[in-house]
Amino acid sequence: MERDGQLELYGIVADRLKEAHARVRALQVPEGVRMALSRKLLVITSAAKHDLADAAKRLERLMHDLDEGRFPEDPDTDGSP
Repeated sequence: MERDGQLELYGIVADRLKEAHARVRALQVPEGVRMALSRKLLVITSAAKHDLADAAKRLERLMHDLDEGRFPEDPDTDGSP
């Protein structure tokens, strides 16, 4: 039974990752921000291979940040106005 739950969680995480990648691609943000978000998604994808539950939590936090409009700073800017 535990294996069925694990397979179900893999499916959920895979679907959410696919959705997250589509959302990041569609964002109207500077390229540096998009790249930072894409790197976060790659880290989450990699983490899913070793700790699926942790990857699911990290993905939910990222999706929540996207929902709230919280994005990483653009590394290509120096922060001055």
